[in-house]
Amino acid sequence: MCIIATLMVLTPLVMHSQSITVGAERVTDYAPLLAGKRVALLGNHTSMVGNRHTLDVMLDNGINVTTIFSPEHGFRGSADAGEHVSSSVDEATGIPIASLYDGKKRMPSAETMAEFDVIVTDLQDVGLRYYTYYVTMLRLMNVAAQYGKEFIVLDRPNPNGMYVDGPILDMKYKSGVGALPIPVVHGMTLGELALMIDGEGWLDGGRRLGNDLTVVICKGYTHQTRYELPVFPSPNLKSMLAIYLYPSTCYFEGTVVSLGRGTDHPFEIYGHPDMQGCSFSFTPQSIAGAKNPPLLGRKCYGRDLTGLDNEAVIAAGINLEYVIDAYNNLGLGDKFFTSFFDLLMGNGDVRRMIVEGKSAAEIKTTWSDDVEAFKARRRGYLLYAE
Repeated sequence: MCIIATLMVLTPLVMHSQSITVGAERVTDYAPLLAGKRVALLGNHTSMVGNRHTLDVMLDNGINVTTIFSPEHGFRGSADAGEHVSSSVDEATGIPIASLYDGKKRMPSAETMAEFDVIVTDLQDVGLRYYTYYVTMLRLMNVAAQYGKEFIVLDRPNPNGMYVDGPILDMKYKSGVGALPIPVVHGMTLGELALMIDGEGWLDGGRRLGNDLTVVICKGYTHQTRYELPVFPSPNLKSMLAIYLYPSTCYFEGTVVSLGRGTDHPFEIYGHPDMQGCSFSFTPQSIAGAKNPPLLGRKCYGRDLTGLDNEAVIAAGINLEYVIDAYNNLGLGDKFFTSFFDLLMGNGDVRRMIVEGKSAAEIKTTWSDDVEAFKARRRGYLLYAE
C-alpha cells in the first residue's frame, strides 16, 4: 500500500476547514499515478475541488476517465435514501455511469471491469457504519482485488472523526447498512478505513490489495478538526447539526417514529401523531429527497433539537435518550421497533435493553470495552493525529 504525503503530526486542537487541503485537490501528486491508465471514478456530487467536480479536474489534466461508478443517492446526489438509481451516461462528458445502487447488482460486470485499470474513490463520508458510501467502496475494493486492479482513495475529512462510539457489528446482522466489524461511529476517514479493510483481511476470500492500494491524504486535518462540509453528502443531511445528531437520531429509521424526513430539519426533530405532552409539532410532506417519508401528511408531536449546541452534541456521542424518550412516551412496547432497528444498531441487545428499561448511560457502558479495543486495533491505520 502507498500513502501520498508525509504524515503531518499536529497537536490535536480544534481546527477548522479553511486550513485543509483534501486529497482530490492534490492533482500534481496523484496525476502521475494515473498517467497512461484507464480510470474508473467512484464519485458523486460531493466530489468537488472548490467549485469544480473532480471528474472535470481529472479530464482537464489529461487523465483518461473511462467509467464512473455511483453510490447511494446517485452521481448527482439527488435520489432518496435507498432509492434505486439506474445506470446512465454523464451528460456533461458522455462517460458511462455504472450505478452500484440500481437494485439489480451490487458488483460491476466483467465487461465493465475490462474498461479500466485503476479505480479512484472520491466521496465525502460522514463516518457512520450505517452510512452506505463506505460499503460501496468496500465492494469496489473487493472487485479490484479480484481482477488485479489498482485502487486509489482521494481522502476527505470525517466530520464525525473526533470520537469512537457504539457497539461493534455482530456479523450475523451484516447488511447493506453494516458491512464490517466496526463500531457505529468508527472515527476514521475513508482512506484510513480502506487501509484497515486491507490490513485486517476483511476483503472477500482473504484477498489483499497490498501495494495496489494508495491513499492520497488530506493536508492540515486532524481527528479533532471541526470540518464544515462544503457540500452536504445526501438529501436529508442538510446541516452540520444534522450530521452531528445522525449517530443518535438515525435509529428512528427502525421505529414507528418520524425523524423529520419530509421537513426542513431531518435528523434534527422527531415525533409521532400519538406522542403526548409535546407542544412541538410538524407534518412530513413529499419533497425533493423525501418523496414518500414516513407518516406522510400526518401531524406529528415530538421534540425539536434544532437549538442544541454542536459541541454539546459531539461531546455526548451516541445519545439514546431521544429513542428512549419516544419509546416511553408511546407505550407500544416491542411494537415501537422494526427489524431495521437491529440492523442499524448492529445487534439485538440494544432493543432488548430499551424494552427492559435500561437508561442510555447504562446501555452505553455495555460497549465501552469494545470501543477501547477497536481504538487500539485501528491505531496502526490512522493517517492523522488523534
